[in-house]
Amino acid sequence: MILSKEKLGKLEKMGYRFVGINHHAATKVCHWTKKSILDEGVCYKEKFYGIESHRCLQMSPSIPFCQQKCLFCWRDQSVTDNQWMGEYDEPKEIIEGCIKAQRNLLCGFFGNENANTKKIKEAQDPTNAAISLAGEPIIYPGIDELLMEFKKRKFTTFLVSNGLMPSKLENLENEPTQLYISLDAPNKEIYNTLCRPQIKNGWEKLNKSLDLFETFNSRTVVRITCVKGYNMQNAKEYADIIKSSGPEFVEIKAYMYVGYSRKRLKLENMPSFMDVKDFSEKISQYCGYELINSSEDSRVVLLSRE
Repeated sequence: MILSKEKLGKLEKMGYRFVGINHHAATKVCHWTKKSILDEGVCYKEKFYGIESHRCLQMSPSIPFCQQKCLFCWRDQSVTDNQWMGEYDEPKEIIEGCIKAQRNLLCGFFGNENANTKKIKEAQDPTNAAISLAGEPIIYPGIDELLMEFKKRKFTTFLVSNGLMPSKLENLENEPTQLYISLDAPNKEIYNTLCRPQIKNGWEKLNKSLDLFETFNSRTVVRITCVKGYNMQNAKEYADIIKSSGPEFVEIKAYMYVGYSRKRLKLENMPSFMDVKDFSEKISQYCGYELINSSEDSRVVLLSRE
């Protein structure tokens, strides 16, 4: 067991449901999935890309593993290792376990008079996998097979990576529907301070992964998490990296003051929507990407290459 019973119990109290026998994969119902079922709003992914929030499965095959210890991460980083340890569960088992766990977590909505009856029924059969819950999914040894298994089940897949395993990205045989790579700093100095890589040459590996965008047929997205007082400067440096790597979209989103990040940062490090919008416009001016959408509730702005 990678995670102790105490750590598992703590995460389960936070809404995680672990699947498989090795306790490295889990699902957690997204806040926006619940709100969509209650007709109280939808995730910006639905607004931007047409993903149905009530049919989204938020999961990760590698909860305890990540090569970074970002200051803005909401996870308990004391349970994080930077390389895979132990055995691993098969993709089919993980997916079936996550779907079953999400159904159990949502069962209470059947007795909620405010729930949209059609949506709660549809939510029993999710159609999109947000492979981004916690940890670095590319570390999972079976990531290629996991993407293939989701595709067999006609899922769309949104895979979020920190870009520190370029060789693995380069050799993926099964592409996700949408590949995100996080670019949370405009240069190496800020990257090392904010993202705190736990392996050598993190910045160089990240940039190598960004250069792979042109080899992917799937939608490609650079994601920037804005942390006020840390990385909301050097707009031209961000723009230069974006122009060089050429993603289809750029998502620029506010850091949220939640979870364990509150032990590392302060409330004033969370930018407002207008802070994010103003910074996005600066990047847009330098790289030529057009600001095409935004979600004030999620404090996120979308830039497009065309």
